[in-house]
Amino acid sequence: MRHITTIIIHSTATPAGRDVTVADITAWHRQRGFATIGYHFLIGLDGTIHPGRPIAQVGAHCRGHNAHSIGIAYAGGARADCRTPADTRTPAQRAALRLLISRLRERFPGVKVCGHRDLAPTGCPGFDVFADI
Repeated sequence: MRHITTIIIHSTATPAGRDVTVADITAWHRQRGFATIGYHFLIGLDGTIHPGRPIAQVGAHCRGHNAHSIGIAYAGGARADCRTPADTRTPAQRAALRLLISRLRERFPGVKVCGHRDLAPTGCPGFDVFADI
């Protein structure tokens, strides 16, 4: 098993109310040259936690940090223009994200949780992870 030190929170950079699937993201990521979805988990609008890339595999979600991290994305994270970051999480997504992080912290004690924007020049995930989690 990989040595996991960080959980990185992402958004799909889609507007509020637009649900996306693992298959959608897999197609987008394959167009970018990835083998499959880059995230390990996707949280849908209804709070369902969908598995993506297996945790045992290195992700493709944050350059320079993939080897020792788990990537979690939630559907949303952008205004209608799909460019301006925004916290579009539904109450169900907020609860699911906290639950998933709690479970991963139990499995990987001492893991750090941060947003994509804390490690790269981006607005993703559209909210301050340190203030919210």
